[in-house]
Amino acid sequence: MKKSQSSQASAASQTLRHFGEDRLIAELMRGAPLGKNVIAGAGDDCAVIGRRADREWLLLKTDCVIEGIHFEKSADPRRIGWKALARAMSDIAAMGGLPRHALVTIAASPDDSVARLKAIYSGLKKCAARFSTGIVGGETARSPDALFVAITLTGFVEKNRCVLRSGGRAGDAVFVTGRLGGSIRGRHLDFAPRVFEARWLTENFRVRAMMDLSDGLGSDLPRLARASRCGFEIFEKKLPLNTRCTSENALADGEDYELLFTIAPRDADSLEKTWRKKFPRLPLTRIGALTRSHQPSTINHQLFPSGHDHFA
Repeated sequence: MKKSQSSQASAASQTLRHFGEDRLIAELMRGAPLGKNVIAGAGDDCAVIGRRADREWLLLKTDCVIEGIHFEKSADPRRIGWKALARAMSDIAAMGGLPRHALVTIAASPDDSVARLKAIYSGLKKCAARFSTGIVGGETARSPDALFVAITLTGFVEKNRCVLRSGGRAGDAVFVTGRLGGSIRGRHLDFAPRVFEARWLTENFRVRAMMDLSDGLGSDLPRLARASRCGFEIFEKKLPLNTRCTSENALADGEDYELLFTIAPRDADSLEKTWRKKFPRLPLTRIGALTRSHQPSTINHQLFPSGHDHFA
């Protein structure tokens, strides 16, 4: 058997649990046509479409929330709607952009109540209004069991303010907004995507790499570092923790929806000082640095669990 055939046979015999999310996406996207004018495709928070000469670039994002995975059946449906749209907006924010128009697909059981779906839309509308985003259509479908809400969101970002995961450099200071860990206690349904904060950052500082923290710092920081071809170190005692949370919660719980970004170390002090004046109620913490090594490092390797993987 040829090597390529052997490789294909091996892949065919493996389950999604063996592959994991990142490897699966890479496998599925291999050989996929990108089309024209693609600045960034799979592997960043959003797809970025445009020409190098354009002043603004189009951002494309799709996401979904599923009953039993991202929310419980008993959850307030208005909070479900808010979360569904806010998750996609968090990725737009991570590119330095602004959300523009959303399409909403809901699949539900025929036995679900009309009132529940109307309440979900109430949450969607509230989130859309908060961030000046239009809801312009979508689809409804039948689900045999669990309800899910899928969002397709467009946005835009000025060319000179677009931030990818791949722009980090060795020596960069690594920052996070807010506090980490314990989102399952309720914040995962009520968080505010950091759209305004990201816009302020890209207007006032040269942000080199950025992404949102959806799968936990333990998964997302390695992703950013790999995209930037760097390693990283974490100052464990500096991790900003929510009440009753540990470092492990901060690394592994996920669904924080905060910004993770890097800037040149020479700008770090100025950023911290001006941030406190602009956003006095939202912490900003320098949690580490990118390194030249491609191998991640922490103060204690055993205290660095990976974050969420959809198929683990």
